[in-house]
Amino acid sequence: MPSMSVWLARQGIVRPLAWGYLALLLFMVGDGVELGFLAPYLESRGFAASDVATLVSVCGIVVAVAAWLAGALAEAWGPRRVMTLGFAIWAGFEVIFLALGVMAGNYAVMLVSYGIRGLGYPFFAYGFLVWVTMATPKEVIGRAVGWYWFASTAGLGVVSSYFAGAVIPVVGELVTLWISLAFILAGGLILFFLVRARSGGGGEGAGAASNLRQVVKGLTVLKTHPKVGVGGVVRIINTLCFYAFPVFVASHMVHDVGFSLPQWQTIWGTMLFANIIGNVLSGYLGDRIGQINVVAWIGGVGCVIAVLAMYYVPEWLGPNFAATMAVAIVLGLAMAAYVPLSAIVPLLAPSQKAAAVAILNLGAGLSNAAGPVLARVFLGPLGVGGLMWLLAAVYAAGIGLTLLLRDGARDEGDACPPEDEEGMMGERMLASENGSSSHGGQGAAGEGRPAALPARDDAPRDRRAAGALAREGDPAAG
Repeated sequence: MPSMSVWLARQGIVRPLAWGYLALLLFMVGDGVELGFLAPYLESRGFAASDVATLVSVCGIVVAVAAWLAGALAEAWGPRRVMTLGFAIWAGFEVIFLALGVMAGNYAVMLVSYGIRGLGYPFFAYGFLVWVTMATPKEVIGRAVGWYWFASTAGLGVVSSYFAGAVIPVVGELVTLWISLAFILAGGLILFFLVRARSGGGGEGAGAASNLRQVVKGLTVLKTHPKVGVGGVVRIINTLCFYAFPVFVASHMVHDVGFSLPQWQTIWGTMLFANIIGNVLSGYLGDRIGQINVVAWIGGVGCVIAVLAMYYVPEWLGPNFAATMAVAIVLGLAMAAYVPLSAIVPLLAPSQKAAAVAILNLGAGLSNAAGPVLARVFLGPLGVGGLMWLLAAVYAAGIGLTLLLRDGARDEGDACPPEDEEGMMGERMLASENGSSSHGGQGAAGEGRPAALPARDDAPRDRRAAGALAREGDPAAG
């Protein structure tokens, strides 16, 4: 339906990839169902807490590596093949994990299968992010990545939590884990049958040696385009407080400030909900006032203020639920304001987009690791207040790093065409899709990429906050 296609194009959702956002959401629901209960459930089956922690840690390491690898492979093979591989790995090794590991009580099988399954989520999710950056015109790329993170975070942290909470009392934990496969299967089927964009990539007819060179090429982007590395550092900073806070803030709020645990969980959950809304809003805002402006002044400055406020507001007002909730909402929105990084960084390396997004994904994985380490190392000598100031200082440094990206990304305040030109823009995108489809693909776009986007390339963001974050989800960000 042309009018619907034009409307979607205005929102940054190119028609050939439109169903992919639903596939992503469903896949992330399946991946996130277990987050709130897997660890205590395994302990209830007799596994030691240390063994469960090792299980989750191994998966976290694999996820961090796979986050980078997904972008590099997407450049070599094309996003569709990487997503298909991610789907197959997740589904296949989940069956092994449950049937031969959990149900059989075999920890060795669990450790190996759960670790390998960790490749599945980044390949599917970040492979699609590469596809989005390849197929979306620069004018609306901020909106597109905003919708990407909306679908990803809503599936992983919200829908999955509500689903698990509703189903576990009825069928139990084990059956709920098996049901998660249904969401994975649904996401995979949508990818296979409804996502029409062709997937480019250097591996269509290339041999193993050529594909390996393409993967290694993903690292050379740091040398040829140094600002991509700067963008990766900013991505580490983005969710630093999210991964650091569970180490000490929950305990501080409950034992020192005086909140009840349900109150703090509500505050934390509301922050995540605000983050999901902010993912979409920051994408649109970035297209309006400039993506770097959003990241630096709303994301960076907002996080500096909100991180300090998370300490001083309860310190001054005590367990004031409404005031602390307001601060948490601001923090969730500020972290979401980093979403335009997923639009900025690929433009820093137009001929190596997938490799650039791979570095962004690596930053997401390193943020997962750096946050808890920072908290554990500095909490003792600095205390809660001092650690909050340290985190705020890191976010302040991130503002300067973000501004260094300005020239490379050519970020401009009028990045999005004026409102009266949006219809023409959408029609041009639709015409590009229709005109190229008659040639069995998307012409120069390769896989649905309108001609407005530079030549082919790439992709991707982050996830599971290891065991400590099992109940909290993962805020989407650039």
